[in-house]
Amino acid sequence: MSWSGKTVLVTGAGGFIGSHLTGHLADLGATVRALVHYNSRNDWGNLRFLTPEQLARVSVVLGNVEDSGCVDKAVEGCDCVFHLAALIGIPYSYVAPRSYVATNVTGTLNVLDAVLRHRVPRMVHTSTSEAYGTALYVPIDESHPLQGQSPYSATKIAADKIAESYFRSFDAPVATIRPFNTYGPRQSARAVVPTIASQLLSGRDVVALGSLGPERDLTFVDDTVRGFLAVAECDRALGEVVNVGTGSAVSIGALAQKLVDMVNPRARVVSVEERVRPDKSEVMRLVCANAKARELTGWQPRVSLDEGLRRTVEFVRANLDLYRVDLYTV
Repeated sequence: MSWSGKTVLVTGAGGFIGSHLTGHLADLGATVRALVHYNSRNDWGNLRFLTPEQLARVSVVLGNVEDSGCVDKAVEGCDCVFHLAALIGIPYSYVAPRSYVATNVTGTLNVLDAVLRHRVPRMVHTSTSEAYGTALYVPIDESHPLQGQSPYSATKIAADKIAESYFRSFDAPVATIRPFNTYGPRQSARAVVPTIASQLLSGRDVVALGSLGPERDLTFVDDTVRGFLAVAECDRALGEVVNVGTGSAVSIGALAQKLVDMVNPRARVVSVEERVRPDKSEVMRLVCANAKARELTGWQPRVSLDEGLRRTVEFVRANLDLYRVDLYTV
């Protein structure tokens, strides 16, 4: 499939993955509408890291997926919609669960309605590996039971099921991608890799961590973006959920030590109670079974963990002012 000349909407375009996807689509010749959450500062988020050449193909729309009228205008005339807008962050979902319902559930419903109304040929809805909860078996395939172990994951499960229902009930041309723990440049300190890297690059010990035992399948953002495009280009993915992950996992403790060895071997790693999840909410092991992605789309990961961590550390080093290492980022 050629993206050249296509009009594509990316919701959540100012976010971590959304900004990378927006830039990549621009590189491929698409005209991108980038829906960014409205703010009075005209702040485009991570889109500020795009090159002038990429931004020349991007039209930024400030709005909110919770507003059906805003979504309708953004979707009209598009050839494809990538729906990434979501309220993320598991700890904050304990504090404000209703906000997660409004954004993640109602927002997704608004996008699906607009896609149907304007007869958009393709939509890719973004899920999360957190929808699986603690693994009942590994690696986790798309048939694994869904477990709402936090308000965040519960609302993402609800959004996934609404997308499925629109495919089954109304023939909505929607496919669901379920990325596993994407990391890379531009990610905020809410996530574990930049949290560790920013502390180490500031000459500190690593202390803003919760449990060190949980294992995560870390997928570099460039690989995740290729997964989005592969799913969008695959007719067989319509109505399906497709996992995107490496198929291997690393514990948070081992990850921290790997970064310590890379950045500051003298630093210590200390777990702190503030960042520990409630016992029944902690997801202990996420390991992706990616055979379906390989079979349907030909996608497979290309960037090794060591290479991805190196590139992420380089970004954090060059943008250390973006990270408040003295604060716990929820």
